[in-house]
Amino acid sequence: MSAATTGIGAAVEAPVGPLVTADPSAVTVLGPLLPVLAPWLATRRWYQGTTVSGLRPRAVTVIHGDGLPDLVVAVVDATARGTTAPPTRYQLLLGLARELPRRLADAAIGTVPRGRWAGRAVYDAVADPALMGLLLRSLAARRAGTLRLEPAGLFPLPVGLVPRPLTGEQSNSAVVYGDRLLLKLYRRPEPGPSPEAEALRALTAEDCARTPRLYGALSVPVTGADPLTVGLIEEFVPGAEDGWERAVRYAHDHITGPGDPDPEGPSAGGGFTAQAHALGQAVAEVHAALGRAFPRHRRQAPDLAEDAARMRRRLDTAVLEVPQLGRYHAALAAVFDEYGGLAGRGCPVFAQRVHGDLHLGQALHTDDGWYVVDFEGEPATPAAERALPQPVLRDVAGMLRSFDYAARTALAALDGAAGPAQQLSRRRRATAWALRNRRAFCAGYAAAGGEDPTCRAAQLTAFEADRAVYEALYEARHRPHWLPVPLAAVHRLVGRTR
Repeated sequence: MSAATTGIGAAVEAPVGPLVTADPSAVTVLGPLLPVLAPWLATRRWYQGTTVSGLRPRAVTVIHGDGLPDLVVAVVDATARGTTAPPTRYQLLLGLARELPRRLADAAIGTVPRGRWAGRAVYDAVADPALMGLLLRSLAARRAGTLRLEPAGLFPLPVGLVPRPLTGEQSNSAVVYGDRLLLKLYRRPEPGPSPEAEALRALTAEDCARTPRLYGALSVPVTGADPLTVGLIEEFVPGAEDGWERAVRYAHDHITGPGDPDPEGPSAGGGFTAQAHALGQAVAEVHAALGRAFPRHRRQAPDLAEDAARMRRRLDTAVLEVPQLGRYHAALAAVFDEYGGLAGRGCPVFAQRVHGDLHLGQALHTDDGWYVVDFEGEPATPAAERALPQPVLRDVAGMLRSFDYAARTALAALDGAAGPAQQLSRRRRATAWALRNRRAFCAGYAAAGGEDPTCRAAQLTAFEADRAVYEALYEARHRPHWLPVPLAAVHRLVGRTR
């Protein structure tokens, strides 16, 4: 066929290639699939809940390719059973095949009971390289129906690359194309502009060398709402090692190896201090590029007072669930009040666009240095709030806390049968590793032109303490055996102020 329907009821002539259709009603297309989709959705790691009581289709695009199963890109609102919370929006990529190949057995969802695809096997299309290749070709040719790629510049989107889905515990899905492109699919797309797409678009325009280049963002129209950003395509960083895994490995080697456990000793950084220093430089470069691309302003006294009040409220909430924080309540409140009064004492505090959820897992190490990735921000915070300007030291504080966790993770993985003397030695080495690398990171940040974190002690201590309080609440709820880690940080940070 030579015509494709793009949008609702709008037919246009199209060249030979994949045929794209978007039905006038998403319900018409998805209705027959809903009985098999609901139980499958409830088992996904990115689903917020354990059961699904209802699914409401919001948008759909169907892409047909010669000799390939149909590809359905859908947006649905899901309601969890037994809750009064508003529905959560999800993106689903579905393949519909007459017969499911054995290699895709793990991606199977079910069999369509009725409608245009009656009897066909429906499966998670992200697992199918053929359909992911079809998706990329359709986006590059602007023939993906209502699913549109909004280019970030003049860079052409390469096609003909071999797709490879990434696996792992992620809240999104990702596909690598030939070690050149990374397609990131938001499984829980949020209304409004995407903080990550905005940040990467700006960083690409600034030619930032420490972040992947953005090719474009994917969006779909949703009836009665603004277009929804459902993913992005960015440069893939080949040969990269996850910063968290790398740091934990180096911490392990230091804790178990010979050398001086003194935090001031020459081997205390476990061979990682130069890398921590370079990571600090990379983060400072990213902050500088964001500072050029987005507005930067000086925060006024009422702004800081409100920030401090929010931190105190979070502390009050945490103490109710984590009584161990109670002994530190007054001292932590004083730390937050110290920060809240900075502007009134003439100490400047500036805010700008930041990463928003910075830790070692958001950094990739390569032979060319560090890259900073994943600019979605803190997942528990609404997208509109994540895009608000913040002091850059909030990002720095997040990374410093991550060094602490890396050391403790390496320590926890060791054989617990060690004697008391060896256990004490290991704890000292873990503490030394974290301290030295925290200092190296701050030194690298300052060396690259960022404000020296050590000269902004009131800010940095408040942000680290706020983060540690959040960690304590999280650990108490989900991993009680890890609670001593943030509690030790709180003890250290409060002691620093005395």
